[in-house]
Amino acid sequence: MNEVMIGLEVHVQLVNLRTKLFCSCPSDYRGKPPNTNICPICTGMPGTLPSLNKRAVEEALKIAISLGAAPYEKSYFFRKSYFYPDLPKNFQITQYDKAGGYPIAHDGTLELSNGKRVRIERIHMEEDPGRIFYEGGRSGARYALVDYNRSGIALVEIVSSPDMSSADEAREFLDKLIQILNDLGMKVQDFEGSIRCDVNVSYSGGERVEVKNVSGSSQVEKVVLFEVLRQRTLFERGAKVVRETRAWDEKRRITISSRSKEVEAEYRYMPEPDLPALSLGKDAIGLIREKMGGTYGERINELTASGINPEIAKRLARDITLYSVYRKAGSDEQLKSKLASLLVNEVAYAIKNRGVKKLPEDIGGLIEIAKKYDLISDHRHVVELVKLWLAGGHVEVNEGQSKINIESVVKSAIKDNMKKLQGLDDKRKMEVLMGQLVKKYGNANKKQFAAALLKELKLG
Repeated sequence: MNEVMIGLEVHVQLVNLRTKLFCSCPSDYRGKPPNTNICPICTGMPGTLPSLNKRAVEEALKIAISLGAAPYEKSYFFRKSYFYPDLPKNFQITQYDKAGGYPIAHDGTLELSNGKRVRIERIHMEEDPGRIFYEGGRSGARYALVDYNRSGIALVEIVSSPDMSSADEAREFLDKLIQILNDLGMKVQDFEGSIRCDVNVSYSGGERVEVKNVSGSSQVEKVVLFEVLRQRTLFERGAKVVRETRAWDEKRRITISSRSKEVEAEYRYMPEPDLPALSLGKDAIGLIREKMGGTYGERINELTASGINPEIAKRLARDITLYSVYRKAGSDEQLKSKLASLLVNEVAYAIKNRGVKKLPEDIGGLIEIAKKYDLISDHRHVVELVKLWLAGGHVEVNEGQSKINIESVVKSAIKDNMKKLQGLDDKRKMEVLMGQLVKKYGNANKKQFAAALLKELKLG
């Protein structure tokens, strides 16, 4: 059997940080003139000292916990030495899992839809290098330009075991990982180049080939398909697959040889003398886990145990920002149930359509809407109140907005939909009318609508 083995090394930019990993330069480097978002630290000038970004550590821990990885209480930074134009210091500050070093976390998993559990070997932090621009394309460029604006941006690298065996699995792995990052508020799909993969492929026990800097799941799929075909062709011809680093040429849709693959000794790893050991401790790790509510599965279990509808629980658990708002609501289970529905429907809709980046710290206005949800006669008014809360305005729901007259509303719905109802069986009539009522007035009075419809249609 000719086995295909695929592993991914996924580099994730922590796009929700304000500053770089070891200096105070802004992390928002995109769109700025070349080599203007730099300082002596991120360009490696002599005599400068790095200072670790605390928020970056917290975000890395969130990723680790979401992947079920075990954080180390103490980890270390190393210097990884190699000579390339985009690396101004001639070494990269990273973490290492050998020579007495430990990354920030280890031994996670990510389950695919076919039931396969892809192991996550380690998760570590490192700085992004600069960026090289090849005039006219990589393969035929007469010269290259270097922009160091990206140099020093905080990266988290997620290294999988070579457990995948097809392009579909590799694509799904990355898609699921991006979904997890989105759940954590790291909207990597909104930022060009914020997630890049090194794709490792070997065919039939042959040498491993690494394809560097592949962007996006569709490109990962194309790279794997091409590399498996290339390596299988060589294997069938009796030729040897060379252990090397290759690059993906998007225009020609092929991989091209870049350089021979380095062995670890060539990187001359050494402990970073300017950074102390990163000591986290159980309390610090526990605090991050508590803020998150644990893993996605743990959050779902907590929500459903509190009586939240399973579908709403899944949607709420998937968005850590909305989930954090829910957890501020106190212990009133009836109120929290209404708040959960409000968050995954009206609030999520308003955020998506208004491009909201950050929710208000004070959730009093949202609690007011949830408490008096049943008093709001027009669902459009709920949406307007949510928009007001998101904008930081004062929210007040007046009693004058009074409860819906259920009987009147239901009768109007039947009258307005008489033509649609003709020829339908009783079940379909209920579906049509309930759809109309919920669309207009929301879910708050769903049970009352159903009871009134049964009565009016004489189905009870």
